[in-house]
Amino acid sequence: MSYYLSKSLEMPFAAAIEHVTKKLAGKGFGILTRIDVQHTMKVKLGVDFKPYMILGACNPHFAWRALQAEDKIGAMLPCNVIVTETAPGQVEVAAVDPMAAMGAIDNPQLVATAKDVRLLLQEMIGEL
Repeated sequence: MSYYLSKSLEMPFAAAIEHVTKKLAGKGFGILTRIDVQHTMKVKLGVDFKPYMILGACNPHFAWRALQAEDKIGAMLPCNVIVTETAPGQVEVAAVDPMAAMGAIDNPQLVATAKDVRLLLQEMIGEL
């Protein structure tokens, strides 16, 4: 089982971040965090890295359901979605597969929530 869902797109990196953010919003996800990995690697390690953004996406309805089922699940939230430039004008968008992320937890309520979130993320990736 893969631990992520992904799709390649032909568009500039900054436009892809905006596009993904809008598509996530259409599925009820807001962006809680943005981690600019390229910038962080340059500042912290002095190394060059490709454009790579981690978007911490959260759907409050499903986060609430997950927290009600398993209060320590916050250690695995939010759902991370990455946008990375693979070549000029080419990006890959990848989202964590909630079923893979939650696979180690034996909680049927949590599994049901993870399945619902997976469906939304699959739809979002498919609509890109």
